[in-house]
Amino acid sequence: MMVALMGTSGRAEAQRQSAQDQRKQQTAEIPVCAKPLGSISVFEPEDSVNWWSGQQLPAPSRLIKVFVNKSRCFTLVDRGAGMAAAQSERSLAAAGDLRGGSNIGKGQIKAADYVMIPDLISQNSNAGGSAISGLIGGLVGGNAGSMIGGLNFKKKTADVVLTVTDVRSSEQVAMAEGSAKKTDIGWGASGRLFTGSEFGAAGAGAYANTEIGQVVTLAYLQAYTDLIAQLGGLPDNASAANATQALRVTKPARLLANANGSGAAVRSLDPDMLLYPTGNKEQLMWEVEDELGNRGWVNSTLTELAK
Repeated sequence: MMVALMGTSGRAEAQRQSAQDQRKQQTAEIPVCAKPLGSISVFEPEDSVNWWSGQQLPAPSRLIKVFVNKSRCFTLVDRGAGMAAAQSERSLAAAGDLRGGSNIGKGQIKAADYVMIPDLISQNSNAGGSAISGLIGGLVGGNAGSMIGGLNFKKKTADVVLTVTDVRSSEQVAMAEGSAKKTDIGWGASGRLFTGSEFGAAGAGAYANTEIGQVVTLAYLQAYTDLIAQLGGLPDNASAANATQALRVTKPARLLANANGSGAAVRSLDPDMLLYPTGNKEQLMWEVEDELGNRGWVNSTLTELAK
């Protein structure tokens, strides 16, 4: 009987370990979407400690961009070095220095529907004071610098978070946490996560080539995988799903009771007043509300989109 119980216990433990191993192996594979969920830009958090330079790692935004490109879950819009270079070309176009027919001008840049920010889960007691002083010169050294936020460099563990914010409404539409440790690295290798060229091509090769980089990669990948699962209900058209952009009155006008202009005016409209479209339109007439809640119709030629 004792032998039988030990055998049953051993099988149960093996099943539990097998389930855990399967979860880790799935986490080490970048999810792939059938169609993009929208366009997205990736930024670093404003108050982040620059921990990555002390580990000879690029900014984590480069790592997240690898996930985005590989997964095809978003259309990635560049708001970094690529955008700066594009703006330089646009400046040349605005000055008339480019050849005719270059087709570079206003109204061509694709808007980001969402912003994704990679961060550490928490700031522990070692993230300030002497720990930050250890970052001087881009180096993390000594016991004080062994932990920064959700990272423990000595034990090689990482606890991270990804957040996604709707650009138009500023609503935080999703947040996901991820964690990894040194012993999880084998799953990344078995899932061929670190064997491709995507990391090097994106300037994030150090995340695939160093131990702490692989741990951080697995943590962010777990968060990214959970994030994609949360975002399955996003609208097909983020622009259309949000409130319509406000209008600014450019010339003296009237807020009319109906689209055909009959009946008394609801009120007069002065230049620079803001109006909020309801979405109803009849040729040049748009139904709007003013800031006091008055609703009526205005000729759209007397307004412009508020910037």
